Amino acid sequence: MKIDAKIPAGPLEEKWSNYKKNAKLVNPANRKKIEVIVVGTGLAGSSVAASLGEMGYNVKSFCFQDSARRAHSVAAQGGVNAAKNYKNDGDSVYRMFVDTLKGGDFRSREANVYRMAECSLNLIDQAVAQGVPFGREYGGYLNNRSFGGVQVSRTFYARGQTGQQLLIGAYQALMRQVSKKTVQLFTRHEMLDLVVIDGKARGVIVRNLDTGVIERHAAHAVVLATGGFGKIYYLSTLAMGCNGSAIWRAHKKGALMASPSWTQIHPTSLPQSGDYQSKLTLMSESLRNDGRIWVPLKENEQRPANDIPEAERDYYLERKYPAFGNLAPRDISSRAAKERIDAGFGIGALKNAVYLDFSKAIKEQGVAKIKEKYGNLFDMYRKITGIDAYKEPMMISPAAHFSMGGLWVDYELMTTIPGLFALGEANFADHGANRLGANSLLQASVDGYFIAPYTMANYLSGEIHTGKIDTNHPAFEEAEQTVKEQLNLLIHCKGDKTVDYYHKALGKILYDYCGLSRSESGLKFAIEEIKKLRTAFYQNVHIPGEAGAMNNELEKAGRVADYLEIGELMCYDALTRNESCGAHFREEYQTPDGEALRNDAEYQFISAWEWKGKNAMPELHKENLVFEYVKPIVRSYK
Repeated sequence: MKIDAKIPAGPLEEKWSNYKKNAKLVNPANRKKIEVIVVGTGLAGSSVAASLGEMGYNVKSFCFQDSARRAHSVAAQGGVNAAKNYKNDGDSVYRMFVDTLKGGDFRSREANVYRMAECSLNLIDQAVAQGVPFGREYGGYLNNRSFGGVQVSRTFYARGQTGQQLLIGAYQALMRQVSKKTVQLFTRHEMLDLVVIDGKARGVIVRNLDTGVIERHAAHAVVLATGGFGKIYYLSTLAMGCNGSAIWRAHKKGALMASPSWTQIHPTSLPQSGDYQSKLTLMSESLRNDGRIWVPLKENEQRPANDIPEAERDYYLERKYPAFGNLAPRDISSRAAKERIDAGFGIGALKNAVYLDFSKAIKEQGVAKIKEKYGNLFDMYRKITGIDAYKEPMMISPAAHFSMGGLWVDYELMTTIPGLFALGEANFADHGANRLGANSLLQASVDGYFIAPYTMANYLSGEIHTGKIDTNHPAFEEAEQTVKEQLNLLIHCKGDKTVDYYHKALGKILYDYCGLSRSESGLKFAIEEIKKLRTAFYQNVHIPGEAGAMNNELEKAGRVADYLEIGELMCYDALTRNESCGAHFREEYQTPDGEALRNDAEYQFISAWEWKGKNAMPELHKENLVFEYVKPIVRSYK
């Protein structure tokens, strides 16, 4: 299979504008002949569905939640990036482009990353126009801060949770189109398969989660905006419903899966407190603007934090990365925390955390100022932990978070299946091997509002004479049958183990052997263990109830079945990449002082994996990365 990124010719700064100048258009009168399916209603899904509806296309929007409003973008607390340069501290589109490339350890395309930075200029204005209540300074400027590996202030914050506020903006844009009947909204529907006819994406098979009824839906193009698969670790910062099933089912129909092993561990989660947990609370990374991170200098320290004198504290990020300190990027900060914890300097009941301390900031700025910035987060922390962070340090811990890998897409955000597009975290495109903080909400929004409407029109211009897609086509029959067979297989599993048992077991294997650190022996062990676990799952899992009715356990079982396959691919990907880069840290490839050792000569490519069938080795395709404008350098935050 030949993969073509379809990067436009011309200077970097002109690629996107030249693309838009030359892209084909669909006559407004013809748009009503075109049907588009959008799966997912987070920032990427809501924004693209609303945008296409506004343009006059017929859109069907699907989500498994009871309301599109509950999509997971809502959970993001930190911020959204834009190169607005309000504070005149030297930011620009080019600098944001370079920071993002560097933050991802030079494992992403120049053209895609530059476009994201370029489109960031429009996003804040878009959100303000929708009524998003951004924080403001006295002078009336939108409040922005420094964030995760950059030396300028470009991260914008909403009052409350930024993701929540941005999603409300996108959601109301979506619901406006629903009320105008340009968008049909199908809540409580889960996509279970992609339908491909004559090599093109032509529809989806979905299950009504309230009734269990299997439905067929046809379209001229399909958009997957279903987020990432970080929940594969079970204990993660993501909501329980987050899953990788939609993109995985598309992968099995021919869409390549890119760089699945690049899964980010977030440094500011609340630590696990017991076996009962299914989710870890994510504290906003914005806290790192004023909070200082430290551990005791003494192993197995028993004294309360406030009783430990300054001279007996190790501010390890400031010590190791003096140029960036507490704002060092996520991959580096998480690895540094785990190193201290593993060395015996962890704190908390399970000795699995580090301190995030605001005493210096409170002394310098006063309680009122800190409360103005972070009051909602301090309140949340107190409700969860019972600790007043104004008086003693917070406790934070690394936790599974964002998957930089996803479906391979070209410059147009189209997968290797014509007519199948992937947006937001469902694709791999813009982050490389590590994502800078606050670039997630940015990429999802930019993909949906400013990129896909143009690139999809270029594709759909060739579909105006296609006519209505018939759901009685044999390809729909075959896909529906495949779905029913899997559901039937699962529902007849009457073992003695819960779905969650297998999800937890898989998560532990991956966290231990394909998490913050990997090794050749550990990855090979993990692959064999996952294979054994998958066999045991189909033999011993217990699924109560029926397939033709509401059945939450059956839903979960389908997702965990996919996770058991995704997890194996993650390990294969990590095993074949004999280097360390970003969130992929191979123990065999590190500098003398323990930093990632990249190998540009052999591994300056995107891993794109092809499904070869059940129990068969996946095939690796390589998209070589060419850097014309930025020379890859050894990342240093010292």
